[in-house]
Amino acid sequence: VSLSRGESVTMDCNLGTVTDYAASWYKQVPGGVPQFVLSWRSSWSSVTYGSGFSSPRFTSTHQSTSHYRLMINNLEEGDSAVYYCGTWDYSASEGTKLIVTSNLPPPVLTVFPPSRAELQSNKATLVCLSRLSAPFAEVSWLLGDTSVSSGISTSTPVQQADQTFQISSHLSILTSDWDAQKVYTCKVSVGSQTAEKSIKKSECEE
Repeated sequence: VSLSRGESVTMDCNLGTVTDYAASWYKQVPGGVPQFVLSWRSSWSSVTYGSGFSSPRFTSTHQSTSHYRLMINNLEEGDSAVYYCGTWDYSASEGTKLIVTSNLPPPVLTVFPPSRAELQSNKATLVCLSRLSAPFAEVSWLLGDTSVSSGISTSTPVQQADQTFQISSHLSILTSDWDAQKVYTCKVSVGSQTAEKSIKKSECEE
């Protein structure tokens, strides 16, 4: 789910046959530990909040004894995360990914060429480092104008001391393609913001 700052979002969770247990919601930023958001017990219609979460920004309700909802109002960039629901003996297998995109600057990319040692073999590696303002991104590589579908390894976003996030993506290439001056492009998208950085051998030669 990709929304703008100030908007609201509703997330649904079906807990199957659960009837009277409290349904809890958790927020998790990639690379971080889950944070308890709130717990809602349908039979009591009461909410218990975790530290840093409160009404009216965060609220909950239920449609039935197994169908629960989390509502977040007046979204902020810091709300970007994956949200999970569950009970003490059941947790939803899939979370809901929320990206709040307004006013986010585009990713800042740096692409590194293969090392000299690697170039002695038939294969080499390009590295794309991306600094982001949100914990989610789509990373892809292009060879010329063609999308690359193999040889890519991309890390989970890691939060930095300044609250930004960093992703590294590695692309395995053939030394012959690098020597042929083929152009490789790293492309990173966060919501509606996209950045690209290209590299070829002649630009890296001293």
